Amino acid sequence: TLGFFIGPLQGEFGWSLRDISLGLTLFGVVGALLVPVFGWLADRHGVRPVALGSLAAFGLVFAGFALLPDSLLVFYALWVLIGLLGMGSTPVTWSRAVNLWFFRRRGLALGITLIGSSLAAMLLPPLTVRLIDGFGWRAAFALLALLPLALALPVGWRLFREPTADERPPELAAGDGSTAALAGLSLAEALRGRRLWILLASILMVAFAYSGAVIHLPQMLGAAGFTPLQAASVMSLLGFSIMLGRIGSGLLLDHFWAPLVALPLLALPALACLLLMDQGLGHAGAALAAVLLGLSSGVETDLVAYLAGRYFGMAHYGKIYGFLYMGFALATAASPAAYGWVRDASGSYTPMLGTAALLFVGGALLLPALGRYPIIAPRPGSGAAA
Repeated sequence: TLGFFIGPLQGEFGWSLRDISLGLTLFGVVGALLVPVFGWLADRHGVRPVALGSLAAFGLVFAGFALLPDSLLVFYALWVLIGLLGMGSTPVTWSRAVNLWFFRRRGLALGITLIGSSLAAMLLPPLTVRLIDGFGWRAAFALLALLPLALALPVGWRLFREPTADERPPELAAGDGSTAALAGLSLAEALRGRRLWILLASILMVAFAYSGAVIHLPQMLGAAGFTPLQAASVMSLLGFSIMLGRIGSGLLLDHFWAPLVALPLLALPALACLLLMDQGLGHAGAALAAVLLGLSSGVETDLVAYLAGRYFGMAHYGKIYGFLYMGFALATAASPAAYGWVRDASGSYTPMLGTAALLFVGGALLLPALGRYPIIAPRPGSGAAA
């Protein structure tokens, strides 16, 4: 939804696109640095207290944007607070619990779990436009904050938990037969191998290409002559494509080698970038670009969670996935500012979109270098209890 607040913020405060985008960058950098900490906390204390506490804090701080004064410092401070407090409500925590419940159908389970963001991407753009038009951008921030506070938090509090040791899939157990211990590499062991760095490099490239394109997509469409509601319909199509990508890729991940599944889905958004570079962009081209970007997002987040569990095991999943998600978050944070800076400096998104096309292809081509799934030798006593 944030792309639809850019225009109202510029209109009320006179801030530049680069100034506004920097808020997202600050959030991403701060949050990225803390993601491994939240992963460690989830490994040590369980997902439930970390995720639910972070979810509540995120909702409260997001509501604070409704009271935003004419101060970039306050604007940036709110984003920093979301980074400090809210990153525990991201997939770094939720995906640990899903990976502990499932093994044979893990890809599909992750896909289903993460379609919440897909549904939000489908439903919230037109809702946000109507809220801003009907009640103003301040009320829109406050009303959107009710989603985590009044919907997600009560549902999570009532229904969400990790499996007990006896409920976990037997494939996750350590070699002594104990279900209380989990097999897997430590973060230090993963850092000494090539796979973690290959996966990180791919994540950095794809996330940097993707994030800014989606955040700035309403602005690109506006420059092409789309009305806010027309742009919102394109964003909703993107959300629908994210959902398709997550469910479809989840099914495929359970039956085929994950890098082969991801290769076309992560490379095709390069075509979306080329379409968005077209000065005569029409509705059909915008719709196709949204679909290609959505399919990429649908597989990207799920893929990282899936590969972290398959290549490195579950004993220290939170720390390892947190390290990978830190790279994802840093690239995601830097990307909107880069898109905004290029647009302000050149008057066009074209140079950045051309770069993004190359990054999508490069990131996709790296994944086959991960090789076949390893058989992680379990060591008694080395697993971490949930």
